[in-house]
Amino acid sequence: MIEIDYEAALRQNPAGVFATKDGERVRTRVFQHLFTEKGRVYFSTSSEKPVYAQMTADPNVSFCVFAADFSINLSVSGKAVFVEETELKKRALDENPQIKNIYKTPENPVFKIFYIEVEEVETFTFSEGPRKYKL
Repeated sequence: MIEIDYEAALRQNPAGVFATKDGERVRTRVFQHLFTEKGRVYFSTSSEKPVYAQMTADPNVSFCVFAADFSINLSVSGKAVFVEETELKKRALDENPQIKNIYKTPENPVFKIFYIEVEEVETFTFSEGPRKYKL
């Protein structure tokens, strides 16, 4: 049983570092998660970006966020799963005007939504140290 509300921690700290594998190398980039739903952490990207190709070649990913005061550091790891559900794409666009400015409509063929099927959550706080939770 997981002892931390990782969804709340992500809502409070939406921007973080997203990691993928590019062959044998690990690649990181700044990303912002869109929302969480039913334990899934949702993101968007373009099918024309290297990160998309990296995830389709190897779906193992990790996303790490931290509070400005370092009161919580949180990392979620698992597999990236792409979905084509129009309602999820519409929600992403409605809740994120900057993304809507790029992709315009849920029907845009390069607009991709994916979630992390969370397998593991790691946290670190100065008061409790590191903790790892398997889901």
